[in-house]
Amino acid sequence: MSELKTREQVPAEFKWNLTTVCKTDGEWESRLEAATAQIAKVKAFEGKLGESGASLLACLQAQDALQQEGYQLYLYAALKYDEDTANAQYQGMRDKMRGAAVQMQASTSFLEPEIIAIGEDKVKGFAASTPGLELYNHMLHDIFRKQAHILSPDKEELLAKAGEIGGAPNSIYRMIIQTDMVFGKAKDSNGEEHEVTSGRFGSLMQSTDRTLRRNVHELYYDTYIKQKNTIAEAYNYSVKNDNFQADARNYQSALEAALSYNNIPVSIYKNLVDTVGKNMHIFHRYLDLRKRCLGVDKLEFCDIYAPIVKDADVKMNWDEAKTAVLEGVAALGKEYQDLIQKSYDENWIDVYENKGKATGAYSWGTYGLPHPFVLMNYDDTIGDMFVLAHEMGHALHTYYTCANQPHVYGDYTIFLAEVASTVNEALVMEHMLKNTDPKTEKTKYLYLLNEFLEGFKGTVFRQTMFAEFEMITHEMTKEGKPLNSETLNQLYKDLLTKYFGDHIVIDDRIVYEWSRIPHFYRAFYVYQYATGYCSAMALSKAIHEDGAPAVEKYLGLLKGGSSDYSVELLKKAGVDMTTPQPIQAAMDVFESLIDRFEKANFS
Repeated sequence: MSELKTREQVPAEFKWNLTTVCKTDGEWESRLEAATAQIAKVKAFEGKLGESGASLLACLQAQDALQQEGYQLYLYAALKYDEDTANAQYQGMRDKMRGAAVQMQASTSFLEPEIIAIGEDKVKGFAASTPGLELYNHMLHDIFRKQAHILSPDKEELLAKAGEIGGAPNSIYRMIIQTDMVFGKAKDSNGEEHEVTSGRFGSLMQSTDRTLRRNVHELYYDTYIKQKNTIAEAYNYSVKNDNFQADARNYQSALEAALSYNNIPVSIYKNLVDTVGKNMHIFHRYLDLRKRCLGVDKLEFCDIYAPIVKDADVKMNWDEAKTAVLEGVAALGKEYQDLIQKSYDENWIDVYENKGKATGAYSWGTYGLPHPFVLMNYDDTIGDMFVLAHEMGHALHTYYTCANQPHVYGDYTIFLAEVASTVNEALVMEHMLKNTDPKTEKTKYLYLLNEFLEGFKGTVFRQTMFAEFEMITHEMTKEGKPLNSETLNQLYKDLLTKYFGDHIVIDDRIVYEWSRIPHFYRAFYVYQYATGYCSAMALSKAIHEDGAPAVEKYLGLLKGGSSDYSVELLKKAGVDMTTPQPIQAAMDVFESLIDRFEKANFS
C-alpha cells in the first residue's frame, strides 16, 4: 500500500466543496459573530410567550433563524476539522463553535418550560387564532407530550450550559483514536509490510492472506489495549452522564430517555434484542458456512471479514462505484437518479482517506443549504461501493426533507435515517444480483450473496449485540456496579459467547472490541441500524413487487422529515415496527440467503 497523502495532495475532484456553506474561514468568523449577537434577540422573548399568539410565533421564528445559522456554522467547522483532525486551526474553530452552540442552546432553554406553563389549551387557542402559528402544531404537541420531563427554565438553562462538559468523554475518546493512536505496520506471509490505520483496517481484514489478517488483528487490538484504562474511564463517564441526564429529567432509565425523545416505545428496542436472540441458530449456521468455505479447522475473529468466495474480484474503482449506485437505484425513478448524479457532479462527496482525516463514513447536511455532504474513506472495494450507496441514502433523505419541509420539521430521526440508507443498499444489491448469472458468473453471484449476508451479520446481529451491551452497561452503572476494563471485558466476552457460541474462537484481544466502537458515546444509537435494516428489507421488497405505489409511499417517507412521529411515518410507508414481525421477517430473509448461497455453491 502506498503512503497516505496529505490533505493538500488530494485532487480537488475527490474533495467536497464546502464553499456552498462558507466561502472562506473569514466568512465563517463573521457569521459566527453575527449569530452570537442574535442570541439576545431570542432571549428577549423570555417571560413574554404567554402575552399573545403573535409573541409566541415571533419567538419560534427567531429560534428557527438562530438554529438554522448555528447548524450551518457548526457543520462547516466540523467538516473542516474532519478533513484533518490534527489541524490546530480547525480544532480551534470546532471548539469555538461548540462553545457558541452551548450558548445558543442555553438561550432557547426557557422556551419549552414557558410554553408548558402557558398551558396546552391556551396554546391551542393561540394556534387557532394566529396565522402562521398552526405550522408549529406538531412541535407544540410534542412539547406537551414530554412535559413531565421538561424542567424549570433555570434548570433547563443549567443543563444546556453543562452540555459541553457532558460531551467531554466523547471528545477525549475521539482525540485518542483519531490523533494519538498510531498502529504501525503489519507483515503479510511474504514479509511485506502494510500500514495499518483505522480507515484501512476493514480492507486489510478482508485480505486472503491469513497471516496478514492475524498480524493486523493483533497489532490493531494491541494498540487499543495500551489505552484500555483511559478508554474505559472515558466510557464510564459517558454512561454516567447518560444516567444523570435521565435522572434529572425524571425518566426510569437512560434507555427510556433516549427513546422517548423521538417517541419510540422501549418495546421496540426489547423486541429487537429478544427476536434476534431467538434466531441465533441462523447466525450460527452462517458462521459454520463461513468456516466451511474458508477451509479452516477453527474460525477465528481474524477470519470474520475474509472473503469466502475464492477468486472473487472484490475491486471496484471510484468511477465504477458511482455507476453501480446510480444504476442500482433506478427502481426509485429518474428524479432520484438525477439527484445521485448531481451529487457526483457538484462535489458533495469527500472520497479518499488522507492523513488526519476522520475515519469511517457519514452523511451530514442541514437546513437552508443547497445539499448535504458525504464523507468517505473509499478503498476501491465492492464493500466500499455499498458504503457509498448507504451514505447516499442518507444524503437523499436529507435533500428531500429539506426541500419539502419548513425548518421546524427539516430534519429526521436516526430511527428513520437508517431505513433510507439501507433501502439504497438493498436496491443496489438486488439490481446487481438480478444482472449476474449464477451459472456463468457463479463467483460474482456468490460474492454478492455473501455481501448481502455480511450486511445482515454486521447490521442486524452485530448492532443488536452492541445494543444489548449498551443496555447492560447503563443498568450496571445505575445499580452502582463499576465499569472498568475488567468488567467491560467480562461483559463483552459473555455477549460474544451468547452471539457466536462455540462457532468461533474467542481470543484474548477481541474482548477489547468495546474499546474501539465510537457509537457507544452516543448511547442507544446503534439499535436503529438493526431496526432500520429490518424496515428497509420490507420496503425494498414492496418497491420491487408493487412498483410505483410503493415508491410513492417511500418517497413520502423521505419527504416527511419530522412532521410526524417516526413510528407513524414508517407505518404510513407500510412497516409497523411496534411488532416483532418485521424483525422476524428479516431473519427469514437471512436464512433464505444462506439457502441460496449453499445451493449455488455446493449443488
